[in-house]
Amino acid sequence: MKTIITSLLILLSLATFSCDSNSEPAPAVKAETVILVHGAWQGAFSWSVVKSNLEKKGYKVIPVELPAHGDDQTPVAGLTLSSYSAKVISAVEAQSSKVILVGHSMGGMVISEVAEKIPGKISKLVYLAAFLPQNQQSLLEISSTDSQSLLPKALEVSADQSTIAVKTDSLINIFSQDATPAIKQLLLEKNRTEPLLPLTQKATLTSANFGSVTKFYIRTVNDHAIGINLQDQMIKTTAVKKIYSLNSGHTPHLSQPNEVANIIDQIDAIK
Repeated sequence: MKTIITSLLILLSLATFSCDSNSEPAPAVKAETVILVHGAWQGAFSWSVVKSNLEKKGYKVIPVELPAHGDDQTPVAGLTLSSYSAKVISAVEAQSSKVILVGHSMGGMVISEVAEKIPGKISKLVYLAAFLPQNQQSLLEISSTDSQSLLPKALEVSADQSTIAVKTDSLINIFSQDATPAIKQLLLEKNRTEPLLPLTQKATLTSANFGSVTKFYIRTVNDHAIGINLQDQMIKTTAVKKIYSLNSGHTPHLSQPNEVANIIDQIDAIK
């Protein structure tokens, strides 16, 4: 009996060792928190795979749902660009240390406003196929110079000028022509009209605040919403520490989430 018990204990020990040796080590916890800000006609849902990939690398990741976007049911009336930035500021200030702030498309306007208001809380700004404004520029003002974009002809403004929408039959080709069928269907299902006022409001930015935060830009070469020429022009007019490029449409966080997560990880390592 003693021999049997001893044998069982040895087998149990070997089994435990085998399980431990085959399991993947937990990722090292990163010092930085990554806060993700979506663009127009999208929501926090669009960051799902990027969030998962970054968490596997050890990051704490917070996708912000802007008011009246995604599943947020805030009424459209009275929403402003400041309403968006206030939601992001709340997420940033809840963290105990500086954050990496990532903005996609219209989210670039939002993270710029946040950097102006609380520059000391942000370690890096990452613009992903995003609007990168100068002082006193609005999103619509910047986009009006974009001769490559397919978006203007697909826009529909409500009679009371309170909302703006993208024609359903143009949505996929403009935003995610290179995505999988499942992602395309998700975008169609989640599509909502957009408050118009935040797109018309000018960003107030100073060199002392906004200018003090280190910036990175991820270009999207095959973008149908923000043409690559406009992306390059915005980069030229602002101090950007490093530029990355993806051969993707406007939403690489949906079509190439692994690549986007890897670039954010690389940016974190830059001193």
